[in-house]
Amino acid sequence: MSRLNYHHLYYFWSVARIGNLTQAAKELHLSQSALSTQIKQLEHTINIELFERKGRTLALTDMGKRVQMYANDIFTKGEELSSFIHKGLISQTQHLSIGVLNTLSRNFIEEFINPLMSNDEVRFSLTAGRMDGLLNGLAEHELDLVLTNKPIGLEHYDQLWQSQLVSRQPLAIVGPADKKTRGQFPSGYKDAQWVLPAKTSAIRDSFNALCARWQYQPKIKAEADDMAMLRLLARDSGALSVLPSVVVKDEIEQGLLVEYQRLPDAFEHFYAITAQRKFVPDILKSLLAKTC
Repeated sequence: MSRLNYHHLYYFWSVARIGNLTQAAKELHLSQSALSTQIKQLEHTINIELFERKGRTLALTDMGKRVQMYANDIFTKGEELSSFIHKGLISQTQHLSIGVLNTLSRNFIEEFINPLMSNDEVRFSLTAGRMDGLLNGLAEHELDLVLTNKPIGLEHYDQLWQSQLVSRQPLAIVGPADKKTRGQFPSGYKDAQWVLPAKTSAIRDSFNALCARWQYQPKIKAEADDMAMLRLLARDSGALSVLPSVVVKDEIEQGLLVEYQRLPDAFEHFYAITAQRKFVPDILKSLLAKTC
């Protein structure tokens, strides 16, 4: 077999990763026809058909999927080397790029990054986004770490992620300080109004389970899938809410909200997700070790 052309392999890898020839050509600053020609040259060199057409889309053949696995390893290692040279050799200051799920509690994030604030040899950046975008950032070495309160779903297991539980916070019923005259759940909450996390959240699942156990029907005033918004609603609406106390710790310290009672055996879990790679910044190792 002729010597492998890594430029052609990179073009194949880009199309396979992006999943669209037109979009890949745009990102590579090539014409679509030129990119197609490069891939055909690769197929001719290795005597393997890498793509097959399905309607208007390109799909990897079985052999194409195997070649993609090798290409993933080759170019991931190359990006890892670039990251190592940039972060490990040129500058004495370590830089950490952290992605955070856009619905995550800002108070939890602040607690997590607190060790970085006092370290003069570390700079860091925070990027909020959806899970898919954050995991793509990990794969592209744009992010070193992703913080989330959701475990990795089955749809993401095609990548070699490492997920570590870094914290779990007990869930509690919180509300206005001037209304804490209620008894235990559910008898003391018959006339209560609630602002609750969205139906798709694990916190809501825990509260629903408690309600089902006691056959309690909550009067729901509002729902929110964002912890920052839920925090404001809990503070300003006069209604009760269910969330980890860390989300409203400032309001509790100021006496605006109080914790009425904790839900039995119910927690919100926080995860740190990293990509498996050879080079891991020392500060990242230290940060994860402190949260174990």
